[in-house]
Amino acid sequence: MEVFHAIILAIIEGLTEFLPVSSTGHMIIASALMGLESDAFVKLFTIAIQLGTILSVLVLYYKRFFKSFDFYFKLVVAAVPASILGFLFSDLIDGLLESPLTVGITLVLGGIVLLFVDGWFNQPTIDDSDEISYAQALKIGLFQCLALIPGTSRSASTIVGGMTQKLTRKAAAEFSFFLALPMMFGATVLKLKDYLDQGFQLTEKEWYLLGIGNFIGFIVAILAIKFFIGVVSKYGFKAFGWYRIIVGGIIIVMLLSGKSLEIL
Repeated sequence: MEVFHAIILAIIEGLTEFLPVSSTGHMIIASALMGLESDAFVKLFTIAIQLGTILSVLVLYYKRFFKSFDFYFKLVVAAVPASILGFLFSDLIDGLLESPLTVGITLVLGGIVLLFVDGWFNQPTIDDSDEISYAQALKIGLFQCLALIPGTSRSASTIVGGMTQKLTRKAAAEFSFFLALPMMFGATVLKLKDYLDQGFQLTEKEWYLLGIGNFIGFIVAILAIKFFIGVVSKYGFKAFGWYRIIVGGIIIVMLLSGKSLEIL
């Protein structure tokens, strides 16, 4: 991996992490387009640069996030299901990270859901994610388990989960942002541990690439969150659904026709 690759992937991570389009899926696609081999460090990089994006949530929502210990416990409850499944099936998930076809399929399926989700859950009663119960937090956490499949989108699955629990689109999106913190931090720690347990050591260049990736991801994510909240509050999720369907469809057609995604 070179600096150019790190910058491109970090921009993609920052733009897509909190949008319901799958950041991991987009980075898998981008890696394939750039001809970037999915080696151990690339897999670590795509997870570890999420630290920069979650820092953007703390910066934008620091007043709300540091308001209530009860809210922290709800985040922990919501994080438990995916954490357990992620630990149990880490090898399978790791293998799926190398499959652009899996990403294409899940992008399309998730896009279809987003086309209709505004109509399915159009009578919300909760406008503040602080108001959800522990049971509702757990149910949202169960939806998050779907995001273990690359291309599904952690943001999309948790937002849809929140809407099933009567949260407004804005409240569901914000709870998804908050829930990203324990999930991404935990995923990064586990991925780094696995990397070191395999006998790898981070070189000076790799530390540099991680630093660049996290910094760029942080800046871009701040802009993306502000954009997303404005769009979803006013227009809903249909545009993101069509985007997923178009991108996923192109990937599927290309791969099934025997064409390579590599362009660089």
